[in-house]
Amino acid sequence: MSSGKLYLIPSPLGDNDPAEVIPSHVLDLLKNINHYVVEEFRTVRRYLSRAGLKGSIEQLQMYELNEHTPISQIEEYVKILLDGNDVGLISEAGLPAVADPGAQLVDLAHRHGIEVCPLVGPSSLMMALMGSGLNGQCFAFTGYLPVKPEERKAKIKLIEKVSAQLKQSQIIIETPYRNGQLFADLLAVCSPRTRICVAADITLPTQTIITKDVASWKKAPLEIGKRPCVFVLLG
Repeated sequence: MSSGKLYLIPSPLGDNDPAEVIPSHVLDLLKNINHYVVEEFRTVRRYLSRAGLKGSIEQLQMYELNEHTPISQIEEYVKILLDGNDVGLISEAGLPAVADPGAQLVDLAHRHGIEVCPLVGPSSLMMALMGSGLNGQCFAFTGYLPVKPEERKAKIKLIEKVSAQLKQSQIIIETPYRNGQLFADLLAVCSPRTRICVAADITLPTQTIITKDVASWKKAPLEIGKRPCVFVLLG
């Protein structure tokens, strides 16, 4: 028996109509998959319902994979694929396996010779970089910074130094309720000439993408609030 395929299925970045941001061929594929590995059940059920599967959600098999899922459990999910079933991986991150624990399942699939099929969809990281006007030829995804204020400020100084030396855009993300703290620290630590892009609510009607140098931000700071946000820094 041949193995099934692992489909990496993109999801909307907010509570908008999936058809606005997900290609039609991806939405059509959802109707042919019965097994899903997901980061959060409720979010995926809502997504699939709005994507055209309303009324058939209860017939689907869903398995949880988040930062707390042990590797032994993820290995059990691989068996579903080895038994010949196609599996869809859906995360809370928009694109599975990017800043997402689903990467562990993708790694195991490769180790077992299972075909991995990444599908087209919105990436908040790339869309923020696209919209920033900063260096798109050389960039790095730094991810989350330390939670403790002094450690976070030290990391910002290091990131800014590397960015200036390499002329490299640094992409940073944060839990929405800490957006304000991170933004304040960026403005407090970075050089007045360092440019920072704030990209919030990407793809949503409330989308905000603004790039300024630190000196300009200090004159007119932005109240980001608890919105999904990506920060791009260029020293």
